[in-house]
Amino acid sequence: MTPSGRTDGRLEVMTSPRRSLTGWGLTNPTVADVLEVPNHEVLAALKEVTERGALVRGLGRSYGDAAQNAGGLVLRLLGAAHQAVVDPARGTVTVPAGVSIDELLRVIVPRGFFVPVSPGTRFVTIGGAIASDIHGKNHHGEGSFGNHVESITMLLADGSQVVVGPQQRSELFWATVGGMGLTGVILVATVRLIPIETSRMTVDTTRIPDLDTLLAAMTDGDDNYRYSVAWIDPQAKGRSLGRSVLGRGDHARLEQLGPKDAIEPLAYNAKQMVTMPPLVPPMGVINHATVAAFNEMWYRKAPRHREGELQSIATFFHPLDMVGRWNRIYGTRGMLQYQIVVPFGAEETMRTVIERFAASGLASFLAVLKRFGPASLAPLSFPTPGWTLTLDVPAGTAGLGELLHSLDRLVLDAGGRHYFAKDSVTTPEAVRRGYPRLAEWKAVRDSVDPIGVWQSDLSRRLGLTD
Repeated sequence: MTPSGRTDGRLEVMTSPRRSLTGWGLTNPTVADVLEVPNHEVLAALKEVTERGALVRGLGRSYGDAAQNAGGLVLRLLGAAHQAVVDPARGTVTVPAGVSIDELLRVIVPRGFFVPVSPGTRFVTIGGAIASDIHGKNHHGEGSFGNHVESITMLLADGSQVVVGPQQRSELFWATVGGMGLTGVILVATVRLIPIETSRMTVDTTRIPDLDTLLAAMTDGDDNYRYSVAWIDPQAKGRSLGRSVLGRGDHARLEQLGPKDAIEPLAYNAKQMVTMPPLVPPMGVINHATVAAFNEMWYRKAPRHREGELQSIATFFHPLDMVGRWNRIYGTRGMLQYQIVVPFGAEETMRTVIERFAASGLASFLAVLKRFGPASLAPLSFPTPGWTLTLDVPAGTAGLGELLHSLDRLVLDAGGRHYFAKDSVTTPEAVRRGYPRLAEWKAVRDSVDPIGVWQSDLSRRLGLTD
């Protein structure tokens, strides 16, 4: 089995079997044998598996080591969007797991549909969306991605193919949702879609002066919107702690479009406007001064309150995707993304986390707060009712590890936890405390993979497959 060696702008190209891989944070590279294979050749590729096991990798947008497998085999599934089968009557799509949300949107939006859940980037595969049980701006009302999956066709460690779903081998289905690729290979999925009339979003934006006002606004008003997210200034302190820009909206109806937009109401053509060059200074362009200036500008340019602004799907859901390889702005040292959730009633813990981060002087231009609704049935799914905060920080900063571990203790004591798809520094003990159903998940995983075929750097680091 050899990699294809093709050049394809939508995918990382595997030009040699042996390759160094990182997550989107560009930290902790490890080397694995990497093969690109179509679905029907996955079983043959597994003949190359050693004691270090195998893992399927999507587009590499997990921030840490979730899609790495040092010394083992890493597979990239080849899938094309033209293979997606849309059922308009049922409002579903059956799609190969290697197809990205970006590719799928180009097929379904012109046909009047949208994905049920979208993260902050469209460059994730459908298989990765299920394995990470991704969440988006609509979790408070519609939950995570796994809630909208009707069935999955999987390849198990023994070489058999099975179809699983909420009513068919449900324990394996829910162990696979959020299971980080450690229960088997997701080959094909059938997913329910959201019907839409247009490819535009109608968005209300409000500038919020402090954290208390933000939490109250989201508590009182989020249920009136399908989508809600707040950008937080992570360096603001004192009375301005948690100052934010709150954006909430829904898919625009046809009647809300102007005459020009109404000519092609479902037109969709998301683009990257620019790409970060590879020769960014080693320390990047992110520092306290540049981030402070950016945060001040971003807060001040937001309207005090604006209703009904029409935005594109890309602008509302995936603004960072407009800049290709934007992760390079942190330089060669890379970055960490720290994402936590704390339950409702633990707002003081969230306040303390934000206060300590602001006091640390760390530079972050990406900090967002969302409100989670009910958890799914998946034992390792991250979202649980409460508040989730996401922070990007430069890796290698003095004292960063100590700060994050001190915040971990606060989060865990409050009944919260961390997101595997973003994690780079969490410990096995934090996972055991944060995921009380871990043993239940391990029992299902061990029943379908008793010899440990499916492995990853993350699974070994956190003891998920011990």
